[in-house]
Amino acid sequence: MSLACSLTVRNQEEQRLRRASYELSREDLPTCEESPSPTLEEASAWAQSFDKLMLTPAGRNAFRQFLRTEFSEENMLFWMACEELKQEASKTIIEEKARTIYEDYISVLSPKEVSLDSRVREVINRSMAQPSPHIFDDAQLQIYTLMHRDSYPRFMNSALYKDLLRSLSEESAEA
Repeated sequence: MSLACSLTVRNQEEQRLRRASYELSREDLPTCEESPSPTLEEASAWAQSFDKLMLTPAGRNAFRQFLRTEFSEENMLFWMACEELKQEASKTIIEEKARTIYEDYISVLSPKEVSLDSRVREVINRSMAQPSPHIFDDAQLQIYTLMHRDSYPRFMNSALYKDLLRSLSEESAEA
C-alpha cells in the first residue's frame, strides 16, 4: 500500500472515530444524575450552604431542575462537564471532552453559551491547543460563583425547594 493510500485510510478512520465520539458526546444528557431521593436532613442542609447543595447528586438535581425553570440550566451542565473532565487521564479523551465542552458552553456560537468574562475566555482560547483536565477551572469557578450568588438565593425561596421540604417533612412524619 502506498503512503498516500495509507494516510487516507488512517485519516478516514480518525474521522470515523471522531464522528462516533462526537455523536456520543452530543447525546442528550439525562434529565438528572442517578441519585436516591434526598432525606429531609439532607434537603434541609442545602439551606446552610451552596457547597452542601452542590456536594450531593440529589441537591444538584433539585437545583438543576430549578435552573431549568430560569433558562440557565447550562450553568449546571457546564459545571458538571468540567467535573467529569477533571477525572480523565487519557490525553485523547481530555482533548475530545475539552473540545466538546468548548463547543457546547464556551463558543459564542453555542446556544448553551455560559456567561464568562473576556479574560477567562481568552485564557481558554489560548489553552485549547494543549488542553488539560483543568483547562476550564477559572471558567468553572466563575459559573459556580454566579450560581451561588445569583440563582442559589432564588432557589432557596422557590416553590420547588419549599414543596420538596414540605413533602419530605410529611413523609418523615408518616414514618
